[in-house]
Amino acid sequence: MSSVVPFLDLKTQYLTLKPEIEAAIAHVLDTTQFILGEEVGKLESEFAEYVGAKHAVALNTGTSALHVALLAAGIGPGDEVITTPFTFVATVAAIRYTGATPVFVDINLDSYTIDPSKLELAITPRTKAIIPVHLYGQAADLGPILEIADRYGIKVIEDACQAHATEYKGARVGALAFAGAFSFYPGKNLGAYGEGGIAVTNDDAAAKKMRMLRDWGQEKKYHHVLQGFNYRMDGIQGAILRVKLRRLTEWTDARRERAERYNELLASTPFVTPTEMSYSRNVYHVYAIRTKNREELMKALQLTGVQTGIHYPIPVHLQPCHADLGYKRGDFPASERAADEVLSLPMYPEMTFAQVDTVVAALMLQGAHVL
Repeated sequence: MSSVVPFLDLKTQYLTLKPEIEAAIAHVLDTTQFILGEEVGKLESEFAEYVGAKHAVALNTGTSALHVALLAAGIGPGDEVITTPFTFVATVAAIRYTGATPVFVDINLDSYTIDPSKLELAITPRTKAIIPVHLYGQAADLGPILEIADRYGIKVIEDACQAHATEYKGARVGALAFAGAFSFYPGKNLGAYGEGGIAVTNDDAAAKKMRMLRDWGQEKKYHHVLQGFNYRMDGIQGAILRVKLRRLTEWTDARRERAERYNELLASTPFVTPTEMSYSRNVYHVYAIRTKNREELMKALQLTGVQTGIHYPIPVHLQPCHADLGYKRGDFPASERAADEVLSLPMYPEMTFAQVDTVVAALMLQGAHVL
């Protein structure tokens, strides 16, 4: 059956921007600055200003942004980096790229972000960094995390790959710690038309190192100081993202309005709706409810034309590719429960309120059969 309500609708957004996007792409084609170049440089300046950072370094993916941020923090073999197992696998992949060992701390089941009260128990003499993940568009509780990190001399790197315009206590996330990493994967709140990412920091030396690392470790052309990578952003993606960045605040407000409508309509139902924490301004990259009958509900909704998703069905500590870390089911019960129960509903700024109503009506009808 064709979708009554798609999970994501990138085409509708593109059509509203088409003339500006085409002009931006044409400009890059005319200048032939296909890798980095003027448009990427302007994106870096504009994005840094948007999040309140001194520096922004544009990259090919959000994973690369995490990787170079970790390397700029001096992370390498023998080190430990603390993060949460309830995240996309890229968070942990970036840690392992450096040769460091990921160490997991469970989440708070209300926020789906790392639980600061459990953090100190995971710190060892080898702990060199903490990566709190601002998951689903909700800020992690950075205050106590930064306080603990400062006490132990540990760097904090924000995984803000799902948190464009998210605020923690009134300040936009990403630039509130040593460094932050954002993804511009197409489905993100600020998405490229291909791959893209950016790292932000207020540290001059870190910014310089990340710029070198993304471009083969070059200090200047053909002068390779570091063993770097080919992590450069394309000029066309930089131009597209500049057009879209100008709409991000408007799109964020639209997401929050649709989340508010979901919250109102689902308030007296058996479904667990997202909790906006007191310290966070959630941008609802994902609007995830929780239900114990997820699989049956997903199938039933699909039959009515309502698409849903799961972010994420298997926590990272139980993924086969990280079995060597030695974790097992039961080690992180909150993360495991979330992974078993979360169901992501359609959420995008172009979504109509009538579509929200359709999703909720289908949820209530099908939920009555499967709950």
